Amino acid sequence: MTDRSDGPIGSLPEHLLVEILTRLPICEWVQVSCVSKHWASMFQGEYLWQTAISRKWPSAGFRKRWPGPIPRGSARRRFQALYVSENLVPSGGEIDELVGHTYLYLKEQLESLVIPPSSILHGTIIDQFIACGRTGEKAHELASNIWIAVIDNLEENQQTFMLLKHLAQEGDFFLPFPYSRSYKVLWRVFDKLFTDFRDCFSRADYHDALASAKSRFQPVPSLWLGH
Repeated sequence: MTDRSDGPIGSLPEHLLVEILTRLPICEWVQVSCVSKHWASMFQGEYLWQTAISRKWPSAGFRKRWPGPIPRGSARRRFQALYVSENLVPSGGEIDELVGHTYLYLKEQLESLVIPPSSILHGTIIDQFIACGRTGEKAHELASNIWIAVIDNLEENQQTFMLLKHLAQEGDFFLPFPYSRSYKVLWRVFDKLFTDFRDCFSRADYHDALASAKSRFQPVPSLWLGH
């Protein structure tokens, strides 16, 4: 990594550098931030990310902060949330920044060393959407879509296997709608376990997990069978 004075482009004013950098493909930003210490500092600051948000999602700058337990955070966090809403969580073509923030919140909680009970996480998400004016039915639908998107985008490693096994073994929580756990989320948990992580099971653990799945879903897919 070089300093700011290396090369003619280093003498450009910062606002022009930001205009150039934010026009580059997003997939190149990590590599570009390593070019010099000055460029790295711009990617760590707020101005570049605020400019990127204004360029890609012009209406996002006019949105007010919302009530509830999940904050909006820095400009970089907001950019990540808007990107998630546009690309990872199905929302019928609408870009909902709150959906992206909720995705990031849930993913971080599930990847933490001490994972809160899924009923607590699900309830927090439901409360957040209701606080922002969503109906109970819409809050439950959005929460379910976010859970599935997070599960589908976890890395395929031993930590994820242990997480999915934990979620499958948590048992049912008899809570009123919309706080009740979505069966399509639980289905996705078992589907990931039996398709992507089948080789991680011991024989005994596999049969225990399959018995748990059969107690909830009938019939179970043939792809889940066989170890």
